Amino acid sequence: MSNHLQLLLLYAPAIIFGLLFLWDLHKEPRQFRNAIWLLLLLLTLGGALLLQFGMRWLILPLVILLILSPLLVICFLLANTVIVIRHEGVSLTTLLPGLLALAVVAYMILSPLLAGFGAPSWLQKLAGLIDLEATWFFFSFLALLLYSNFYRMLPRKRRYDYIIIHGAGLRGEEPTPLLRGRLDKAVDLWKRQGRNGRFVVSGGQGPDEAISEARAMAQYLRNSCGVPSEAIIMEDRSTTTLENLRYSKQILDDRYEMGTGPEHYRVALVTSDYHVFRASEYASKVGLNADGIGSHTKGYYWPTAFIREFVAITRMHWWPYLVLAIGWAVWAGISFLN
Repeated sequence: MSNHLQLLLLYAPAIIFGLLFLWDLHKEPRQFRNAIWLLLLLLTLGGALLLQFGMRWLILPLVILLILSPLLVICFLLANTVIVIRHEGVSLTTLLPGLLALAVVAYMILSPLLAGFGAPSWLQKLAGLIDLEATWFFFSFLALLLYSNFYRMLPRKRRYDYIIIHGAGLRGEEPTPLLRGRLDKAVDLWKRQGRNGRFVVSGGQGPDEAISEARAMAQYLRNSCGVPSEAIIMEDRSTTTLENLRYSKQILDDRYEMGTGPEHYRVALVTSDYHVFRASEYASKVGLNADGIGSHTKGYYWPTAFIREFVAITRMHWWPYLVLAIGWAVWAGISFLN
């Protein structure tokens, strides 16, 4: 076999995943499968480079790192849980890093523990299904972590007709620090494009809020940032991110139909950095031509926030878990018959 053919075969998986990634990225960057293609591209490309350049000596350190990585991840998540609770108090959200650490521990010990105690074969097979589902969970978690950061670094040099700002809770009638960060980021963007475009402040009134988030945001833009009232549009019905985008799009479409807005408008979605990809994916789902732009999140809170985002995205993309379960059921059925 010629050297060229050997190289082609060596890099074939990376080429395939690379083409799939570039095609889907060009077609629509706001989709979850881009994250899977990107991670598969990096893994296959890295493996091919190691083999081509004879760096097999790196395999052992990489294997050791791979073996130790769960322990490092567990320690990091537990430490982060303590830090977040000190800053934010105890809640289900702040406990998420610790719960994920426990899930990693369970993933590592479940099958060996059952085998060591001589558990029935059907129970060990069921543990195999749990391991299979957990493997996809952690693989897709890493994929989304990489791609969400990649997506936020894509060039954003457009002029936007509208800047949608997603709500994030109030303290009395004032935006929370998290929401102020989003508002300030949106104002910076507005100023960079010559104070052109209009803001769409999006958020309804919660049961424990004195006014709607949209009204509080509008007041902050006018009073603290000097934004004129005519540059602010309020969407004050939504209670979720998906509703933020759906109702905002209805308002913008209505503006076009009434002759007060452009037909083909471009939108910036300003939200917290950990939330950018999910908001952008929702925008794609409702047919909104938009780019996600993230405001800074405090470092100690970022892991907690991202875990919550990943859980929400996983609920949207549940079908791989179903496919794995069906495959496992077929395998278990064949094993039983044999």
